[in-house]
This record gives sequence, structure tokens and C-alpha cells, in this order.
Amino acid sequence: MSTAAGVCFALSPRRSLEADSKSPIRLGGPIFLKSDDPVALAREHRRLGYSSGYCPEMATLADSKLLNEITRAFAAENVLIAEVGAWKNLLDPDPAKRRENLDYVTQRCALADAVSALCCVDIAGSYNPSTWYGPDPKNLSREFFDATVENCRYILDAVKPTRTRFTIEMMGWNLPDGPDAYLELIRAVDRKAFAVHLDVCNGINRPQRFYHNADFIRECFRKLGPFIISCHAKDLRWDIEMNVHFEEVVPGRGQLDYRAYLGELSQLRRNVPLMLEHLKTAEEYDEGRLYIREVGDRMGLTFA
Repeated sequence: MSTAAGVCFALSPRRSLEADSKSPIRLGGPIFLKSDDPVALAREHRRLGYSSGYCPEMATLADSKLLNEITRAFAAENVLIAEVGAWKNLLDPDPAKRRENLDYVTQRCALADAVSALCCVDIAGSYNPSTWYGPDPKNLSREFFDATVENCRYILDAVKPTRTRFTIEMMGWNLPDGPDAYLELIRAVDRKAFAVHLDVCNGINRPQRFYHNADFIRECFRKLGPFIISCHAKDLRWDIEMNVHFEEVVPGRGQLDYRAYLGELSQLRRNVPLMLEHLKTAEEYDEGRLYIREVGDRMGLTFA
């Protein structure tokens, strides 16, 4: 790990899956209740068996009273606010758009801190001129890495968060594209409030990682565990054609090893949510939630 003074998470010793220190899984996901009542929203999470949630869409920095109501309502139901999404291209080729996006993400990080969310999350961005998250040869360049470091430092130095962390996700075609690249980024950013939002599916970008995804999951947790603040849940299926094509699907319909994922998550011994995402309907979220709980139950794990 980095010896830089600004990077610190409490390191904890690894234990076997049979250890008594396994943490309850804090599963979460989107809800489909149409309401602006924080109490009703928090209770809907609990009705679905969720102990973590996305920040309600109506939350805004301009309404501190509402933010306090959201914070109290979710805490009363023991539902952690896992993340505030900030899905903008921090490396847009258009300088004006890039600056606009940087300001937006900075405001979202401030919102995450104000509502006591565990993190604000984005991807590093892309130099692709037409798709904000798309591939571009420069996305694996030193220029991309250095610009990402600068963006992360700018956001954190502007907000100075005390209750949240700023995070970016791995992507298959830009940096960081795996745990080693993520560690390099953590060391370079060198800020206490920079952390890891782990989406293991985003890092499975070649057959070796797909075939041996349990090993890849364990590698991610072994190397990044002290920095992981939140995780995403979905699955991957290999659509067979004349080139490699992995498709995101409902958990249980693909080949992701959820025994490995839940087992590693339970050993972190702190509240790290596992958030369902990118599914299409409430029924798909129900299916994914029930599958994950079934796998956890068979392993003897508990859910918060």
C-alpha cells in the first residue's frame, strides 16, 4: 500500500470464510415507489428486504431541511444511503463540456456529503467524442491517467468531504481497468477521501477473467479491500458469436461466482453495500435480489 500520508483506511487481517467475524450483507437496489416522502421511501426499502439504498432523486443541496429528513428517515429504518451517482464524462473532448461536467460531479460529491451517503460515484470518463463512456485508444494512456488524478484531486479538494468518499469504477476499456491500475490511481490521487466503488463485472473484459471470475473477484478484494466503500451487483453472460461479447444480465442468469463475491464481501467486517443496478424492471430486480439472498442463505451468511 501507499506510504503517502493522505491515503488511509484501517487495514484488517484476512480471515477464512468460516471465521466468526463475517459481516451481514447490506443488499440494496432501486425502488419503484413514486413518492417524495422520505419516510415512505425508507420503509419501501425495508419492505423489499434492502438495508442500503440509492440517494432519493429529489435530494438537492438547495434544500437542507429535506436532506435532514432523508437522513433521519433512512437511519430510522437502518437503511444506509450507499451512493450518489454522478454519471458525467470528466474527460469530454470538448473543454467547455468537460468543465461543466466537472462542476456537476463536484456538486454531486457535495450532495453525497450533505446527505451522509457512503460515496459519490462516477467513472473516470472517456475521450470518445460521441459516447460519454465509450472506447478510445487514449483511454489507456498516461494522459488519461494524469487527467483522472487531477480531476479526483480537484473534486475532493473543492468539497473537502467528511462523511462521504469520492469513487470511480473500473471499466473494461479505460483506466482503471483492474485492481493493479486502481491501486496505482489511489496512490497517485493521495487523498484520504478517495475510495473504491467495486463493480467486478466492469473489470471482466477478457476470457481469462470470465473463465476464472472467482479468482478475479478474490484478487480485487485482496488488493483493494481496505479501500472498498460500496459494490455493484449484476451478472455477465457470454453471448456466443465470432468475437467476445459479454452481456449484463440479472444475477443468476450469468456466470458470475456469487459465492466468491458474497464470501469476500462478508469478510470486510464493515458496512459495504452491494447495490443492484442496470436491470430493466421491478420484476428483474426482485429476481436478482432473491437469487443473491438464496446464495447467501446457502452459505450461512446473514443479511442486514
